[in-house]
Amino acid sequence: MIVFDHVSKVFPGNVVAVQDLSLEVSEGETLVLLGSSGSGKTTTLKMINRLIEPTSGTITIDGRNILEQDPVQLRRSIGYVFQGIGLFPHMTVLENTEIVTRLLGWSVSKRQDRARELLELVGLPPDQFAQRFPDELSGGQRQRVGVARALAADPAYLLMDEPFGAVDALTRDTLQQELLSLKTRLGKTIVFVTHDLFEALTLGDHIAILHEARLEQVGTKQEVITNPATPFVRELFAKPAEQLATLREAK
Repeated sequence: MIVFDHVSKVFPGNVVAVQDLSLEVSEGETLVLLGSSGSGKTTTLKMINRLIEPTSGTITIDGRNILEQDPVQLRRSIGYVFQGIGLFPHMTVLENTEIVTRLLGWSVSKRQDRARELLELVGLPPDQFAQRFPDELSGGQRQRVGVARALAADPAYLLMDEPFGAVDALTRDTLQQELLSLKTRLGKTIVFVTHDLFEALTLGDHIAILHEARLEQVGTKQEVITNPATPFVRELFAKPAEQLATLREAK
């Protein structure tokens, strides 16, 4: 479990990015952090693996305060996928996928076997893709490599920062469904950042809505649509609620 206990982040110049956030992410669930640019969602995500340090409050993972853990070891124990993907252009797909396990000191054979297993899992058969370079892949294929790399050391937690935002709509829908399938098979706990309402509704077991550095509401998709806690949440989900009602009537 990941627990935020009255966490705030204030950047230089008294810029408040996250204010008094209390939130729990249960084992095996996908929590979506939903909000517009500047709402604090990416800052919240990055505080989990200490890419950004909280100004106040406490974040614990499995009961351990993250500030009492070595940041490098913490980051290597948590999978991280982001929109820019960050593949090394001079490395093959196989080498990119095994980079984390190489840093962890796995043997060559063990890390290559793991990389091949994961490429198969994300729909990139290693016989076809292992020796390709990133510039030989489509955007969706590169994103799949990013997911495989994040899963390499079999982390319990996976952080995903708008990972599908740079691909076309059709590829995005495909990647969302593949992520749902992976979650079912692997049982990972996922924190997923997006500004897209329908992506949040598709992927989230719970959705945390952030607005102007504050948490407006956290709940299931049904709860945030049918029982919005604030006027902001009510307005945010008004259109999706109407569209869902229309779909039900059509059935």
